[in-house]
Amino acid sequence: MNSADAAPTRTPATAQRVLVLQGGGALGSYQAGAYQALCHVDFEPDWIAGISIGAINAAIIAGNEPAKRVDRLKEFWEMVSSPVPWVPVTNGTRERSLFNETSAAYIATFGAPGFFAPRVPPAPLWPNGSPESQSYYDTSPLRRTLERLVDFDRINDLQCRLSVGAVGVTSGNFRYFDNVEFNRIGKRIGPEHIMASGALPPGFPSIVVDGEHYWDGGIASNTPLDYVLDAETTNDLLIFQVDLFSARGPLPRTLLEAAEREKDIRFSSRTRMNTDKNRQLHNARKAVRDLIGKLPDDLKDDPSATLLREATRESTVTVVHLIYKSKNYETSSKDYDFSHVAMVEHWEAGVRDVHWSMRHKDWLARPQPGETMVTYDLSGEESPVKKE
Repeated sequence: MNSADAAPTRTPATAQRVLVLQGGGALGSYQAGAYQALCHVDFEPDWIAGISIGAINAAIIAGNEPAKRVDRLKEFWEMVSSPVPWVPVTNGTRERSLFNETSAAYIATFGAPGFFAPRVPPAPLWPNGSPESQSYYDTSPLRRTLERLVDFDRINDLQCRLSVGAVGVTSGNFRYFDNVEFNRIGKRIGPEHIMASGALPPGFPSIVVDGEHYWDGGIASNTPLDYVLDAETTNDLLIFQVDLFSARGPLPRTLLEAAEREKDIRFSSRTRMNTDKNRQLHNARKAVRDLIGKLPDDLKDDPSATLLREATRESTVTVVHLIYKSKNYETSSKDYDFSHVAMVEHWEAGVRDVHWSMRHKDWLARPQPGETMVTYDLSGEESPVKKE
């Protein structure tokens, strides 16, 4: 057996389709717009992995039949959008930045409908050790919203694979709640698993799952790409990754720009570095398989060669990477500016970026001869850039 004995390479279009959704609060409507646009190019995911707001979007998509998904996403984002009156100003002006900051302050004061509400009385007035003393907001409205918008029976019937990440408060261990893995051990995904993935402290309270408290997975890693690549090594994968924070950006000029740049770097979770690392790993495995194929016949069945051959068996992976690019009037409050105008802008940006990217449809049908992992960076007015 040599490298030619591995599973034959298929075109990305026939691979298992995966949607990977990063955390990012109010920026999550960009993912909803991107999904709407993906529906127009027949990208129906077999598997959705998300963290934080990405987990909420993922649950709404996986927990509804395809014909209802976009409507359910619109219902959620219309509901949580703040009713702050919109005062028309020229984009890029100081007035627009002021409006965004005012809207974010409104949300911080009054919460987001159907999502979270401020605690009354405030957390410091509750007894130490009580659940109410450990977060500024109550997220019970989100549970009711999820129960209304998401068909958890559909999720647990494995109509679509769903994986959402959270981190243990006391253990510090990262954990994914995965309906396929849960099904194997007789467990079910419920609203609490989605809420745990989005329980960002100190704003939101930890969520108890199986007796352990969990916080937002973005604390440890805000992008679930590594989990997808580790969990599936048999089937070829076409991964559409929609990120809400960009690791790359200009040098800050003001205090507000510095705060935004710090948040972008922190929550981008070194996505490009992880993508590069996984691509290098895939290519290294291929090199090992090629080398085994060149061994003399008397060494090909050596136990060490057999062990390496099995360890390097893998699928081919194509990652299409779409990253939201902040407007020049957005600041570090962009992830909790739930104003309706910001929601619409982010949604439309997701639609626009996918349609722009899909002008280059050749990547959907291109086979990957001799390659195991390729990455295309797509964003806004950029053309697809293939990462070798």
